Amino acid sequence: MTKRNKIIYWVSTIWLALGLLSGAIFQLMRMDDAVKNFTHLGYPLYLLTILGIWKILGVIALLTPKFALIKEWAYAGIFFTMSGALISHLIMGDAIGETFPSVLTLILVIASWYFRPTERKITSLTNQ
Repeated sequence: MTKRNKIIYWVSTIWLALGLLSGAIFQLMRMDDAVKNFTHLGYPLYLLTILGIWKILGVIALLTPKFALIKEWAYAGIFFTMSGALISHLIMGDAIGETFPSVLTLILVIASWYFRPTERKITSLTNQ
């Protein structure tokens, strides 16, 4: 892994982790904006707690060494959650500012996944 790729991986991963963690806290504390956002999108408020907990678990999975399979599941979960959020905002006709956090998180999760080091990737049994 080149130094450039390692820097891109860690910058995108740390920024992703901080964004997810702050979003999780925001959701778990049921801050006014989070409640308004979920109500506007038509989602039940108990989903705030579920997503908040999943985001924290995703951050732990991404930052913990080893456990490549769990990391893949975390990447997939984050991607599906953020693409769902983006689609929800687009369907509701929300402004670009409302979709920006979802788009940024999608870019970060893709960059982190793409530039992850070899030891953080799943290797198939046929390659060994």
